[in-house]
Amino acid sequence: MNSGPTNRHRACSGDRTRAGFTLAEVLAALLFMAIVIPVAVEALRVASQAGLVAARKATAARLADRLLNELVVSGQWQRASQRGTLAEGPYQYDWRWDNEPWEMGALRLLTVQVAFPVQGREYTVQLSTLVDAAATATPATSGTGGTGPTMPGGAP
Repeated sequence: MNSGPTNRHRACSGDRTRAGFTLAEVLAALLFMAIVIPVAVEALRVASQAGLVAARKATAARLADRLLNELVVSGQWQRASQRGTLAEGPYQYDWRWDNEPWEMGALRLLTVQVAFPVQGREYTVQLSTLVDAAATATPATSGTGGTGPTMPGGAP
């Protein structure tokens, strides 16, 4: 009754033929990966760009708010439109402001626009407020002959 080892040998050889993947299964897996990997990489690129734009847009909004407040407080909004460049960290932000009449009364619409590039594409943030043209603010000067406040970026 020496049939024990032979049966064991047959059972092992039968398991070995079922242990691997067929060529069709390997090709199907490769095809699936060829479709999924480029889509996943593109999704990561888009998410990265969206995060970068959001961070730069928040900085641009903060700079526009600061510029708008300085224009109103100093009274410089009464001058002609101006433009300039601000540096925040390694990035440059181009700004400009416009002063135009508003439909009602003696109010003026003061708009500050800050532009910045991200990966070759231009984005802008725009903030506006109404100012009363009748209540003109004069910039405060110091007793030592100062010239009053100046705009960030070197504009007088």
